[in-house]
Order: sequence, then C-alpha cells, then structure tokens
Amino acid sequence: MTPGPPRTLVVEADGGSRGNPGPAGYGAVVRDGATGQVLSETAAYIGTATNNVAEYRGLIAGLRAARALDAEASVRVRMDSKLVVEQMSGRWKIKHPDLRPLAGEAASVFPPEAVAYEWIPRERNGHADRLANEAMDAGRRGEAWRPAASAARPAASGAAAAGPGEPDPAGAAGTDPTAPAAAAETSRGWSADLGTPTTLVLLRHGETPLTPHKRFSGSGGTDPELSETGRRQAEAAAAALAARGTVQAVVSSPLARCRQTARAVADRLGLAVEVDKDLREADFGAWEGLTFAEVRERHPEDLDAWLASPETAPTGGESFASAARRVEAARDRILERHRGRTVLVVTHVTPVKVLACRALGAPLEAMFRMELSAASLSAVACYADGNASLRLLNDTSHLH
Repeated sequence: MTPGPPRTLVVEADGGSRGNPGPAGYGAVVRDGATGQVLSETAAYIGTATNNVAEYRGLIAGLRAARALDAEASVRVRMDSKLVVEQMSGRWKIKHPDLRPLAGEAASVFPPEAVAYEWIPRERNGHADRLANEAMDAGRRGEAWRPAASAARPAASGAAAAGPGEPDPAGAAGTDPTAPAAAAETSRGWSADLGTPTTLVLLRHGETPLTPHKRFSGSGGTDPELSETGRRQAEAAAAALAARGTVQAVVSSPLARCRQTARAVADRLGLAVEVDKDLREADFGAWEGLTFAEVRERHPEDLDAWLASPETAPTGGESFASAARRVEAARDRILERHRGRTVLVVTHVTPVKVLACRALGAPLEAMFRMELSAASLSAVACYADGNASLRLLNDTSHLH
C-alpha cells in the first residue's frame, strides 16, 4: 500500500518583551493544517530578554510541540516577525550572537525540507500574541503560565481562518497614518487590548546647501542651516501637520537644520520644542562634506567595509550600530514621557531608518534599501508590549 502524503501542521508563534530588553515571554499554537483546529498551545515567561530572542523561543517551542504531535509532519510556520521568517528562510544573515544558537536549535527540530516559513501581519497572529502576553502577565505575578488559564483558545480558532484578503486596518484607504492608531486595531476579539499606542511622526529636516549634492552631512562636521528651499519645505510640513491636527508634542535633534524645521512646525502648532541629543545624525568622520564618489576615491576599503556591515564605522566616524543604540535610547525616553500621544520627532536620515528597521524587525542592513527625501514624513506606532508597526515611510505629498 502506497503511503499518503505527510500530515500538515501549522505553527503560529510570537514573543514579546516589555522594555526590549525587559520582562519577556512567548506563545505558540499548533493547528491542523487541513481543518485549522487548535491541537496544542504552549507559552512561558523567560525573564529578561529582547523581542527577537522571545520570538525565536516561541518558534522553538511551537516546533517542538508540533514534533510531539507528529515527527513526520510537514510544517508551515506563520509569524509576524519579519526578522525570524527571513533568517530562518535563509534570505537574511544571522549576525547577532544571541540569535545564532536559537536559530540553530529551531532548525534542528525538523528536517529543513519539512518546514516552510510565512510572514503574516500582526493582526493575524493574535492567538500566539495573546498567549505570549498571558505568559508575561503570569511572570509578573510570579506564576507559571497554565493552559487552563488561557483566554485565547475560543476566539482565536475562528480568527486564524482569515485569509490573505483580510483587510488591514492600519492601511485602510482614507486613514491618517500619523494619527494615533485606534486601540481596536489591536483588540479585535482575539488579541490583548494594549491601549492607544504612542505614535512617532518622523520628519526629516528640510534641505541644506549640501543636500542637493548628496554630500555626507552628519554630526561630526559643520552644522549647516536650512537653505531657502529647506525653509519652504519646513513651512509646507508645518502647514500639513497643522491641518491634520494630531501632533501633541515636538522633539528635535540638536543640530541646526532640525531645530529650524522643528521650530517652523512648533510655532504653527503652539508647542514647545524638546531637544534630545541622541536624535542627531551619525558622525561620518572624514567623509563629512564629501560625495559618495569622492569617498569611493579617497577611502575605497573603508567604504566597502561600511557598506558590508552596520558595525563598521566610516573613516574616523560612528557606525550605524552605535548610532542605532543611542537612537533607541532616545525613542524609549520619548515613549516614557509621552505615552499614548502623537509626537513629532524632527531628525535625520539615519535615525528615521533605524526606527523603521526596528518597527519592521528588519536588520540594520535594510537601511541601504530605504530612500528618504528632505522634509519627508514617516510614522511608527509603538505599543505597550514593546512591539511597533511602520505606518508611513517617505511621504512627500505635502511638498507638491
């Protein structure tokens, strides 16, 4: 008798950290691939860890639960972590030393050919997200998560059947991505109600005399002011943001081009400007004021190394990895001071790209694949559990 095809199991996994790093937990669900029926739930509080570590731990737990059900199964993993999905699919390198052993552990549970990975939007991963939050809540009380206490099972089984055509409330036509995300977007019956997120509206400063020539302009050289074009761009951004009426606070890089841009908006809105030194641009060292071609001619080896790794600094400058750490510290301070509000953050290319990468769970190498125009608007919604979503990137419609 010819054996039939292997059984298909679906693993949905998630992890979270309240602080990143902070108190962390994971959750995972195993479903029957044919019926969608929940076959197994698992969750645990893991102490202090980052979001990425918690997500990998959730993946490992889900795969192990699937193997306990059927070691010969074909497995489809569905997660809202772009980082984990791309790394486990082999498309992104795993550079962080804390993640390499976790990825190896996950890869060893089933033969590689038996597992396929799929990224899904966060709202379609509500069951695993709920379990992860239950585990973190239990850990806060000094308890272990217990399946009998789970509130996720009844509502989640119906939610998981949503197909690729399910509407995305964050991208619905006619919405303002710079406005606070509605709490209902994160609590549609099967995920934790995390309250109103803090929305960071990210405004790159207007043009300076260096901008049209694409010269490196960081925090280590001169501090150019806005050009006439840049001042017009700042006023256009101010008018657009005033018309939307959602901004409740303004925070700026200390550099002149940002403070001038921030002042144009703040004056229109009747707000003060807070300054955070960690929102400054990266220091490009000896490359300050040079074009890319000039750097290629004068520092070819340094440029190649910089393009290959965010850990590498420009000649005498600051690496993207180092800049990212201080930008994240600035973000956390803003979130602490302005929880649940909409905050305009006036800053530079590198900080905006860092915050976009962190919201997407993408590696810093993805910064080289983003384009940011002068005076462009982007937006990130930051939730109470440490997760975030990118709601807008490089919008220049107010300039036309």
